[in-house]
Parts: sequence; structure tokens; C-alpha cells
Amino acid sequence: MTKPISPNEIAEAKKSAFPDFVVETFNELIAANFSNGSATILQEDAVALLMERGQVNRNQVFNMGWLNIEEIYRAEGWKVSYDKPGYNESYPASFEFRKK
Repeated sequence: MTKPISPNEIAEAKKSAFPDFVVETFNELIAANFSNGSATILQEDAVALLMERGQVNRNQVFNMGWLNIEEIYRAEGWKVSYDKPGYNESYPASFEFRKK
């Protein structure tokens, strides 16, 4: 009998639904940008790498939800935040990964 997913199972379910290159891409970006206890990754950098590695276009990256990685990394001990510009603001959207 199938049971509903629990909140504790979300990260693993998301991780198994993503192609390996999605997590590999974020791992590489975190490692390359990690300094003084945190890593900031520009959304555009992540999108560009995901497009290249997945042989897909920008719309597919967003439609597949490949940027929704917060739960996966939180389950591994990261504090993850996502920041995007609000109305009348203009700066690049980014992810920040900090050690808990």
C-alpha cells in the first residue's frame, strides 16, 4: 500500500528525482565559491551550467524545477537561502549556502 510522503522524506525524494548532474553542478559551484563559511551562487551561473550539462534550454531548467535544491542541501546540514530582486529592485538572484 502506498503511503503519503513524510516531511522527512522530501529531500531524498527530490534528490532521486533530479538527474545526477544537477547535484553535481551545485556541488561544484558551492566548492568554487566557498569562503569564510559560506558560498554565494548566482542563479544565472547555475542556470548556464545546468543548460550546458543537461543539453537543455533555460525554460526546461525552470520547468523541471532543477533550481529547487534547498531541501536537499538543508538535509545535508546547510543553511540555504534564496534571494531575488523585488519590485523596483535590480540585482541578480542568488543562493547562499552556509554551514549550520
